[in-house]
Amino acid sequence: MKQMLRAEDIMIPLERYPHIPYWFTLRQAMAEMEHSVLDVDGRLSLPRFILIFDEQYQLMGLARRRDILRGLEPEFLLDKSIEERRLLFDPDQDPSTWEYPIDKVIEETRRRGERAISEVMRPIDVTADYRDHIFQVIYDMNVNEVSLLPVLKDGSVVGVVRTVDVFHEICQITL
Repeated sequence: MKQMLRAEDIMIPLERYPHIPYWFTLRQAMAEMEHSVLDVDGRLSLPRFILIFDEQYQLMGLARRRDILRGLEPEFLLDKSIEERRLLFDPDQDPSTWEYPIDKVIEETRRRGERAISEVMRPIDVTADYRDHIFQVIYDMNVNEVSLLPVLKDGSVVGVVRTVDVFHEICQITL
């Protein structure tokens, strides 16, 4: 019965969700995410997060695509305001007048891709137990403003629940 859905019923098993050790580089994390396609009941999507584990396979954190992109930003741009950064690559300007030539930006971005994913990862503030009812999962996601919850069973990560999948299940119940 749909109303009795639990986190384990709607989670993506860990073996099907991208995850890496904390010493992997941003470049390796990007490659893992870029080549991952999630198939949930025939609905295909790309992962927005990657889980990060320690040597004992304990969950340390996660990184969003946005965290990785931020981590790639060239160091020489970090002291600039957002508005200054935006103007640096103004499409209405002649690229030969840019303060930072695009080759230098690309080179620095590639160099920054060798940083460890642990430098940009975020801690996990909330998890779901595999027995949690779907409404508990929704509550935890809403209260904590997260769109992905690692699912634990006996203290170990067994999968993840995403808002897109929770939303799909709630649609099945309410529509």
